[in-house]
Amino acid sequence: MSLFLLLEEENKIIKEFSLLKTWEDKYEYLIFLSKKIPKMDKKYKNKNTLIKGCQSKTWIHAYINKKKIIYKADSEANIPKGIIFLLIRIYSNRLPKEIIFYKENFIKKIGLINFISFNRVNGIYYILKKIKEYALLYK
Repeated sequence: MSLFLLLEEENKIIKEFSLLKTWEDKYEYLIFLSKKIPKMDKKYKNKNTLIKGCQSKTWIHAYINKKKIIYKADSEANIPKGIIFLLIRIYSNRLPKEIIFYKENFIKKIGLINFISFNRVNGIYYILKKIKEYALLYK
């Protein structure tokens, strides 16, 4: 199990956000990241992949490829889509056990919970819950 790679990616994200001094800069960066997320096939945008509790409609789908989980996700709004991009950077293409045992710290360390709305913070936790559920399903 290579939690080191997860921590390495987390540290990259923390470093990126440390360069952004204002909440406006962080919002702009999330919008920039939202444009980098790969398109999610419409057939996966359904009630089973819809994240309940998110402010904007947000979907996440997962499948196994060579024993690793691949996540695909999308949202109707740019800020959640940027956040999803960060989560996919951390969790996608990992072994289920890595995902289950990994305790994400980057959300607090980059100050995400300090500059987005309470509803969006809750949405992040609902997305993380779904990510972990997929990992438990595929372990």
